Amino acid sequence: MAFELPDLPYAYDALAPYMSAETLEFHHDKHHNAYVTAGNGMIEGTDYANMSLEDVVKKSHSDNPGLFNQAGQHFNHIHFWKWMKPNGGGSIPGNLEAKIIEDLGSVADFRDAFMTAGKTQFGSGWCWLALKNGKLEIMKTPNGENPLIHGATPLLGCDVWEHSYYIDYRNLRPKYLEAFVDNLVNWEYVTELYEKAS
Repeated sequence: MAFELPDLPYAYDALAPYMSAETLEFHHDKHHNAYVTAGNGMIEGTDYANMSLEDVVKKSHSDNPGLFNQAGQHFNHIHFWKWMKPNGGGSIPGNLEAKIIEDLGSVADFRDAFMTAGKTQFGSGWCWLALKNGKLEIMKTPNGENPLIHGATPLLGCDVWEHSYYIDYRNLRPKYLEAFVDNLVNWEYVTELYEKAS
């Protein structure tokens, strides 16, 4: 099953001023597209060509690191675009908010832990809210890794590769993370993933 670059679910300028049209054009049209193109070249004519993206990610992690880099990033980015929306952030739907409080202490504790994971991920990578064994966890992963390969379901992820924020925030990764959590997160989509996973 060939990888396909999904359209953005909003206009390039829809996330401004928190994420600029220039960032989205480079990030989606160039970076994400490169993962799709490279990944398709690697799966062509192999057993991977008939697998779901999730299965490609899980299997390639152990036996094809080059493909894993492309497939992992493709998977991450498909969700990343949906994890944001214009006028995002704000209140969290009740059932997910209750679970965050139950497992992570409070919404403020979640925010701090998620942003700390993103700030302290050395080099390129991601920070996550994930569901593992029925409990919410904050995780961070290097490069294109994601919670799938750690037996968890990703519910929310923030890309902390420099191409995700350098045009708008230069070296101020903490400012970018703050803008993401407070002004961009599409909590309805996060809740949809949570309900599906639980």
